[in-house]
Amino acid sequence: MPTSSHTRDLTQYTVNYFCPVLKGANIFIGNLAFTTTEDELRQLFEPYGEVERAQIITERETGRSRGFGFVEMPDATEAQAAIDGLNGTSQGGRPLTVNEARQREERDGPRRPRW
Repeated sequence: MPTSSHTRDLTQYTVNYFCPVLKGANIFIGNLAFTTTEDELRQLFEPYGEVERAQIITERETGRSRGFGFVEMPDATEAQAAIDGLNGTSQGGRPLTVNEARQREERDGPRRPRW
């Protein structure tokens, strides 16, 4: 689908923002309760060390949580301790999936229109 000169695909910016080369250790957190806030996510990781950023990914149209997020920690050792300590633990009645964030895989073909 062609884009006008006024629009840009921001997908690459999101991927680059969580790229381990550009920032400290980046952690993916999956299976979050939909009611979890970014402050609660930050508080969950702070016992393991400094948290630079905590972000919950939301749906574009509704703003509702998609059930996963990312945490950035500047110290890789502290980040690994958080991964080891939190992966599989229960939060909000759900077992968390916590691991090192990976770059999104490239998709084949054009994206679906969003209408």
